[in-house]
Amino acid sequence: MQGYQLTFFTQQDRKHHTLPLAHWLLEEARTLGIKGATLIPASEGFGHDGKIRSVHFFDLADQPIEVTMAVSEADAVRLFSRLKEERIDIFYVKTPIEFGTTADL
Repeated sequence: MQGYQLTFFTQQDRKHHTLPLAHWLLEEARTLGIKGATLIPASEGFGHDGKIRSVHFFDLADQPIEVTMAVSEADAVRLFSRLKEERIDIFYVKTPIEFGTTADL
């Protein structure tokens, strides 16, 4: 199947309504019928502001988080429409890919 790998970058303390933004993305992907997504915590990173964010033993608020999913073109359109509706401003990478399972070979 042809589609996209979507990768969103945020940090642990960013929230949308009452949920951490990364968890909101996971839940929204599931609600939209996307077949899977992975949340990956990182130990350190920096964003557009140049500020280093890293995991600290007692404070995980600045922890960088990455959410990755493989989606069809239709799924990507629906997800980006939801992000626009919710007025979510988040950095992403959208890469064209081929994906599937080995059972489909």
